[in-house]
Amino acid sequence: MSEATLSSLLEYLYSTLTPSNMRWMAKQLSERAKLEEEVLKPYTMEEIEARIDQSERDFAEGNFYTHEEVLKMLDEELELTHEYVEAV
Repeated sequence: MSEATLSSLLEYLYSTLTPSNMRWMAKQLSERAKLEEEVLKPYTMEEIEARIDQSERDFAEGNFYTHEEVLKMLDEELELTHEYVEAV
């Protein structure tokens, strides 16, 4: 990302976030930066096929979430996150 883009993003954040939200974001980003980057390893065809087989079994047994259930869970999670940010 270019320096101009980063500067523009920083100006946008300063103009839209409250000081407490900026502190929360800085803490989150700082903790995230300390984590070691995970080395990604591609799946083998056997692993992919095993996952597909398991998913098909789960679906046949009714072990899945509907579209509406997933949206409700996301709404609840985002609401909790928003409440936490506002509390900080």
